[in-house]
Amino acid sequence: MQAQPPLLLVPLGPLPTPSLGAGASAMSSEPPPPAQPPTHQASVGLLDTQQARDRSPSPLRGHVVPSPLPTRRTRTFSATVRASQGPVYKGVCKCFCRSKGHGFITPADGGPDIFLHISDVEGEYVPVEGDEVTYKMCSIPPKNEKLQAVEVVITHLAPGTKHETWSGHVVSS
Repeated sequence: MQAQPPLLLVPLGPLPTPSLGAGASAMSSEPPPPAQPPTHQASVGLLDTQQARDRSPSPLRGHVVPSPLPTRRTRTFSATVRASQGPVYKGVCKCFCRSKGHGFITPADGGPDIFLHISDVEGEYVPVEGDEVTYKMCSIPPKNEKLQAVEVVITHLAPGTKHETWSGHVVSS
């Protein structure tokens, strides 16, 4: 059996510079001081401009998106059964962002916009602004104060828009 070489422990931070005075050892057991944030004028000005910059206009800016996002996978079985037994509503897709995975539906009978998650869209097309949809509603936990659209089906594609399928093909309507 061959003997294993001893382990060599290497510190991950900057090494303290040893000061070898009278009676001082080469290695200190004190930890290195914490890193200080940069204080030069360029970095301070950069932080101020980032906080004061104008935000780009977004249709989702005024809406509060629930966190964590309630998806079909995280919804309880009882909530799914209650939603599937509920009435079918009609509305129009206000906005939908495929990369973010959510959007909002404006109900046909008025009222506040309804949250829509990507996992609740049925069919082959990604919803776009102006699509007419039918949906059922489910409450959003934990407080169950807000509503979410489930079993969303696009009934009429918005005229004059390009629609994308889930596989990535683009179709003009």
